[in-house]
Amino acid sequence: MLDTLAPAHAGHPASPAQPGQPASSELRFHVEGDHHPQNGTLLGFWLYLMSDCLIFACLFAVHGVLGRSYAAGPSGADLFNLPLVALNTSMLLLSSITYGFAMLEMQRNRKQQTMVWLAITGLLGAAFIGLELYEFAHLIHEGAVPQRSAFLSSFFTLVGTHGLHVTFGIVWLITLMFQLKRHGLIAENKRRLMCLSMFWHFLDVVWIGVFTFVYLMGVLP
Repeated sequence: MLDTLAPAHAGHPASPAQPGQPASSELRFHVEGDHHPQNGTLLGFWLYLMSDCLIFACLFAVHGVLGRSYAAGPSGADLFNLPLVALNTSMLLLSSITYGFAMLEMQRNRKQQTMVWLAITGLLGAAFIGLELYEFAHLIHEGAVPQRSAFLSSFFTLVGTHGLHVTFGIVWLITLMFQLKRHGLIAENKRRLMCLSMFWHFLDVVWIGVFTFVYLMGVLP
């Protein structure tokens, strides 16, 4: 009986793994394995994007209900500068294309080229935010402040929420560029770039909805 309780050392061979028990290499995998696998991270980020979809869906619904409540104030046809908004839209759509080029360079393991395309993407995103702030400043200067009417409240809330998301994306992009400069195209940075790619393209899709639903439909009589 003592032999059965003796540890496997000093000449005692290690007992074979019992059926249903993981081998020692499998145990090491569970203990030392990657706790943040790529598929798990991407799935979690998809879930986050779905929650963001719900937020924007609610904001679109609110604007759909309140978009014609002008309270004897200015309407979208009186306020919106469509050429400026179209220029702003082109900035964001171009940034989506340049981010795609950055992802292609990432797949080729070209760090410098990846950072160049990311920098261009960030500049286009910053131009988008700058034009949006200019539009907001112009509207406020004309007296079209959020508290003027329900239409303006829903407009500033929807467009401003999207602008905050783009601003966060730019901050995230700059942080990733520092990470790339310091650590290179390691697996973790590639995973982060893929998550930011999904986030950036998601913002493009939302903005197309804003441009169509808020601006184009807003200038209709």
